[in-house]
Amino acid sequence: MSNSSLLRACVALVAVSSLALGVSACGGTTKEDVKKESGGSAVSSGKADPNAALKKGLTVGFLPKAVNNPYFTSSDKGGEAALKELGSSYKEVGPSSATDTSGQVSYVNTLTQQQVDAIAVSAQDPGALCTALKQAMSNKIKVVTYDSDTNPGCRNAFVSQASAEDLGRTEVQLLAEQIGYKGEIAILSAAQTATNQNTWIGFMRDELKDPKYKDVKLVKVAYGNDDAQQSFQQTQGLLQEYPNLKGIISPTTVGIKAAAQYLSGSKYKGKVKLTGLGTPNDMRTYVKNGTVDAFELWDPAKLGALAAQTAVALVSGRITGKAGETFKAGTTTYTIGKDGVISLGKPTVFDAKNIDQFNF
Repeated sequence: MSNSSLLRACVALVAVSSLALGVSACGGTTKEDVKKESGGSAVSSGKADPNAALKKGLTVGFLPKAVNNPYFTSSDKGGEAALKELGSSYKEVGPSSATDTSGQVSYVNTLTQQQVDAIAVSAQDPGALCTALKQAMSNKIKVVTYDSDTNPGCRNAFVSQASAEDLGRTEVQLLAEQIGYKGEIAILSAAQTATNQNTWIGFMRDELKDPKYKDVKLVKVAYGNDDAQQSFQQTQGLLQEYPNLKGIISPTTVGIKAAAQYLSGSKYKGKVKLTGLGTPNDMRTYVKNGTVDAFELWDPAKLGALAAQTAVALVSGRITGKAGETFKAGTTTYTIGKDGVISLGKPTVFDAKNIDQFNF
């Protein structure tokens, strides 16, 4: 699961969001009670009623990029649990491959024919699902994207993993704490052209302007192209070029795992700190053997739960998908942002205390 495709499962961090996708407008829709706001999501007509009763007995279809993928198994189980708590039913369908875009289209069509109340989908392609999703909306089905978005006009809301700003700033904060706010650091990114990586790195640079980081110096941004071997070699090269390096941030699941692999077998283990975006299953060994103190990502189960809660809120009329609307999911109140984006919140930090609680 690599960050170049938003963790290929993922986030992509994780988007995103927070992992925001570059999107273009879709064509018109035939649904009379859905309109395309200028530059925004497809918004249900009528005014949101935050106090409307949550409907029960609904059916929400979850369509991940690929079934039997540990990341999506975790996120969709979160959705299933949330729907059970809300008195509604969960249904999962999807292709076995994360590259089967046509398969996703056919599953959207099937869910539409089955007249589910809402669809929660992690889109493989920003535009490929538009026609099918608009057809679903024209049949009064609410559409929520999660983890990976489609074009805004082709869904009612997008549940994003975390904001790009949060992902960038918190990685700097995490590493700075580990090195005592002093020393040389480097970034091991994916491809030099990766939009999400560059966005996060931009916020990292901005965070480093804070006076509290006056003794922290970013010496280089290296690129491993989301290739394990290249990332391994880039880590080795960074330590040869900067023998006084104190820490590395790798905002890519492939990069952080490769860097951890190199550090764990070197004299730098425990001396050079490593953090970034990783998955618990990839990083568990390195946390337990002392190579990595802590890293972060979002909790996919919470992401799936929020997607389910958003779908029920839409069907119940508590929200329409318009920017500025608020709704409560669990114990948290969320505000819908521009283009119908709902951010899950700050990333989850994984360390030796909690890493065994996660399986993805």
